[in-house]
Amino acid sequence: MNNHFNFMWRNGEVLITNDFGDYAFLSKDEFAGFVSGKVQRESELYTLLSQKGFVTDENPNIFINERIGDLRNIKGYLFSATALHIFAITNRCNQNCVYCQAKAPGSTLDGIMDVETGKKAIEVAMQSPANNLTFEFQGGEPLLNFDLILEMIRYSRELNLKYNKKLEYTIVTNLIALTDEKLQALIDNNVSICTSLDGCEIVHNHNRKLRSGEGTYRHVKKAIQRVRSAGKEVGAIETTTRFSLRYPVEIVDEYVSTGLSGIFLRPLTPLGFAKSFWDEVGYSAEDFIEFYKKAFTHILEINKQGIYFPELHATYFLRKMLHGDADNYMELRSPCGAGIGQMSYYYNGNVYTCDEGRMMGEAGDNIFLLGNVHKDSYDDMVGKKTCRATCAASVVESLPKCCDCAYHPYCGVCPVVAYSSNGDIFPREPFDFRCKVYKGIMDILFDLLQKDNTEVMHILHSWIEE
Repeated sequence: MNNHFNFMWRNGEVLITNDFGDYAFLSKDEFAGFVSGKVQRESELYTLLSQKGFVTDENPNIFINERIGDLRNIKGYLFSATALHIFAITNRCNQNCVYCQAKAPGSTLDGIMDVETGKKAIEVAMQSPANNLTFEFQGGEPLLNFDLILEMIRYSRELNLKYNKKLEYTIVTNLIALTDEKLQALIDNNVSICTSLDGCEIVHNHNRKLRSGEGTYRHVKKAIQRVRSAGKEVGAIETTTRFSLRYPVEIVDEYVSTGLSGIFLRPLTPLGFAKSFWDEVGYSAEDFIEFYKKAFTHILEINKQGIYFPELHATYFLRKMLHGDADNYMELRSPCGAGIGQMSYYYNGNVYTCDEGRMMGEAGDNIFLLGNVHKDSYDDMVGKKTCRATCAASVVESLPKCCDCAYHPYCGVCPVVAYSSNGDIFPREPFDFRCKVYKGIMDILFDLLQKDNTEVMHILHSWIEE
């Protein structure tokens, strides 16, 4: 008996995949034998297909019972509840980045979360049944409301005497307002630090400026060094603009020379106010993939020189392709992490399905609003039709076209992006910007897996080793 599978032609062979995330490359004749049920049971091919769950001699019910644990493991994130809680504690910012998704023309950017709202947000977050909680402080620029961060950390630890959860804290900051006192407080409270570095000086200064118009490259580089000198590691986020596309190698080299442990090559997303000036900073999916291919090739060459330096976007796909890991990366979950994996809390107490949903709210559309910390509990918000609908709209196994795609075991969709693009949380067009980007990255990775070069495979496996 053949199990359900999807397939696509790749470089003269057929790639087959199944719901377990297993894959195999077959020749034309092997594929013909497989679909016709004529693969000899004594053959190496049959053994391979059996091990990967494509064929079985067993009764279907027995096969299902044996493999249901694999599916349960793959979808394990569905049993962990809302673990990531993002607190946008202010929309104030000391920078004026070209791709900002939160700024509107003429905006005063004067919103700031007060202590009462911050405590209420912590109370809601602590109600999540998840045993491990991550509290992420964002903005705007969160360092501009730093006292509240410390109070929310203190209050969460106080409440945790009752809940007994594992708590982790992180801050996403441009580091411009980082003082020695703030740095020491972050160290004392074991807060992970993540900043933005868009690449080499010319790229970063083009993308990320102070409100005065001055580029921020030298500021962020100095700040990273200060953090490290204090014995604290710092992560970084790269955002690719149209201007960035010219510098794939230089951007990667900047991360390597800065001593960062890897790079996440991240495309822009046309959300919030960023959608209104997409023509200035945006690009096609094809343009991004061309950029990504050049950068990724350079990254492989760096690794071949003995320098461990992963491309982190690829690692999320590779974990699914090579290990079948569920990996709790919200954007590649099915259903996605909106509401059931993460929640985003705005400075006014409004709670959204996710950070992307909050960006829509900032732009004036509250379709992804779940409630407010001053009047709604965690259970109230998770039980909202909005949360359920968002989950339903992001189950790739049930979406037209997605369900027939060979890449669907490794992929995910975003209802917020779908809504922003098409006015519908259910993706209407299966080959939109996001889809093309994801397929482009997976094309690159499956090309490498198909070639099965020993040196390259060793590098790829090293990136996903725990």
